[in-house]
Amino acid sequence: MGSKNKLKRFKENETFSNVVQPSREEITNNDFSLKGNWAKDFFKNDLPIVLELGCGKGEYSVGLAKMYPEKNFLGVDIKGARFWRGAKTALEEGMSNVGFLRTQIELIDLIFAENEVDEIWITFPDPQIKYKRTKHRLTNTEFLQKYKKVLKPEGVVNLKTDSEFMHGYTLGLLHGEGHEILHANHDVYKNDYSPQEVVGIQTFYESQYLEENKKITYIKFRVK
Repeated sequence: MGSKNKLKRFKENETFSNVVQPSREEITNNDFSLKGNWAKDFFKNDLPIVLELGCGKGEYSVGLAKMYPEKNFLGVDIKGARFWRGAKTALEEGMSNVGFLRTQIELIDLIFAENEVDEIWITFPDPQIKYKRTKHRLTNTEFLQKYKKVLKPEGVVNLKTDSEFMHGYTLGLLHGEGHEILHANHDVYKNDYSPQEVVGIQTFYESQYLEENKKITYIKFRVK
């Protein structure tokens, strides 16, 4: 994507009613007014809130919002030029139960109040295979504790990935730390028992992975 195109998308995002772009300072100084008030002030209802972390183009957030109109969905990513597509689609289709937040995922516990979130989706994250990059891995111990803080006590996390490494790493960590694994599947399209929200939505990259015969894996778990 050319820098001119990126700039155009950034400018357009600023006009979108379904996009929130707080400054890091606003978040870290505890001045972020939506914290604890997402349902009331952003979605303007009291429906459950579901996050998609690292939402990319926003395809999964939009897909889930269509599938579950009785829930609110919020795609989170630092790359606003990417989720511009999802935000624009949601506005064009008059969808009121999906929005997008431009921020760094490690700030999640400063952006949402304790027990404010019902569910988290992590779709096709960068597995950060090199050892020195483990701190960026979205299912490491530190991130899991942040998720636990913002999730309701019965809240769940879903991980969908094409990376066997990420799947294995996460399963091992969950077992080792005593978290509750609700569902684990190393090839979702080969199993009839895969939930509809796992196989019924495909991102652009996911369809590419499937063409390359990559297995798509899934874990649903609760952080204890």
